[in-house]
Amino acid sequence: MKHISSFSIVEASLTEHKEYAKDICFQIEESAKARGTGIAKRSVEYIENKFAEGKGVIAIADDGTFAGFCYIESWGHNKYVANSGLIVNPQFRGTGLAKAIKKKAFQLSRKKYPEAKLFGLTTSLPVMRINSELGYRPVTFSELTDDEQFWKGCQSCVNYDILQRTFRKHCLCTGMIFDPKDPRYKSVVDTDQ
Repeated sequence: MKHISSFSIVEASLTEHKEYAKDICFQIEESAKARGTGIAKRSVEYIENKFAEGKGVIAIADDGTFAGFCYIESWGHNKYVANSGLIVNPQFRGTGLAKAIKKKAFQLSRKKYPEAKLFGLTTSLPVMRINSELGYRPVTFSELTDDEQFWKGCQSCVNYDILQRTFRKHCLCTGMIFDPKDPRYKSVVDTDQ
């Protein structure tokens, strides 16, 4: 395992990081297979678009190896922002990298959309723990965005039939949200800036 200090974690840009998009998509797909749980697939073009928009966070090891990635996407006329697509290359797992990437994505989201509610869907207990540390709280799906385009992104997940059968009220994912306007939501990121 590599140590966390051997990484650069940056807001990704198209010109500098386009070459990693294919590996990111591959890692997401392989992780979904290995876990046997739902992870929505994304195309190489979709990831490249996140780079072009300045909405990606990428970790690269000092030797140039892709280490991890996450992106942000706004929904419902910028009222909601999802931090999605978190993936860590298996050789770098267990180093604290996922938490560092999520923290950077949280900061990017707050910078670009300071009034938005931040949210995520996950089946991963480690991601739920990280989200909780960042100030997210579990919520019902009715508290998440009602933007149809967001929910269409779930179609590539193996659990999409559950979401459909329950009229988008339940799934295997846990919905988590951070509301910057609600004083009950406190974030370690906001307090250590």
